Amino acid sequence: MTQPEHRAAGAPAKVIYTAKIRTTGGRERGVSRSSDGALDVKLSIPGSGRIGTNPEQLLAAGWSACFESAMGIAARKRRINLPADLAIDAEVELNQADGGYFLSVRLNVSAPGVERDVARALVEEADETCPYSKATRGNIDVSINLV
Repeated sequence: MTQPEHRAAGAPAKVIYTAKIRTTGGRERGVSRSSDGALDVKLSIPGSGRIGTNPEQLLAAGWSACFESAMGIAARKRRINLPADLAIDAEVELNQADGGYFLSVRLNVSAPGVERDVARALVEEADETCPYSKATRGNIDVSINLV
């Protein structure tokens, strides 16, 4: 097993949190519930019209929240206050080609009132530190746009 890129070889990892989710029924008519009861969602196929969310929406929500937090950490290091209306619009696409499925992602970052070069630096640092960005780097097409 290879060491993750963000950790020095042999350095022990400190687990900060473990999400425990049980899913039954898959994306068609499934349910996902967390062990602590905080998450309890019905699942459905995108565009099916059935009640429920889908894995792509859940990924978009998690990644955008994590990315915004990573931007906040980068801003605090620079002693910059981020605007209250900072927003990340995440678009996760489920694609099909050559008989298989794959994902692509766009993160559209809006940082009103932050100078563009400063916002760009915060976005770049967030992309380097956000666990979702790290986990998907090189695996899926991702574009991050400052809007």
